[in-house]
Amino acid sequence: MKGAAHVLNEALAFLLEVIALGLLAWWGWSAVEPVAGRIALAVAAPGAAAVLWGLFAAPRARFAVPLPVVLVVKALVFGAASFALAGLGHPVAAVVLAAVAAANTALATADRRTAARRA
Repeated sequence: MKGAAHVLNEALAFLLEVIALGLLAWWGWSAVEPVAGRIALAVAAPGAAAVLWGLFAAPRARFAVPLPVVLVVKALVFGAASFALAGLGHPVAAVVLAAVAAANTALATADRRTAARRA
């Protein structure tokens, strides 16, 4: 991809990441009854996803890992967010989220591979 398409796909990637964290927090808040449990899960679920992402999947990840590891981390985070959304009673939206995240990741991966070959 070039120019505007690249920028739009990268913006969509960031938006999807933020949405995933928000969905995990929403699920955490809704998963249990005691307020302490709600707070714990609403913080821990997105927190764990953010740490995992930052260590292995972010553009400037703490650890440089092979592409398959990056893709597994992304699948785990977006998969968890999709399952959380389905668990919150929105199964169609969960499928849409999973499909958009998969398409976005595929495009971004292809774009990065093409850029790496040119370099």
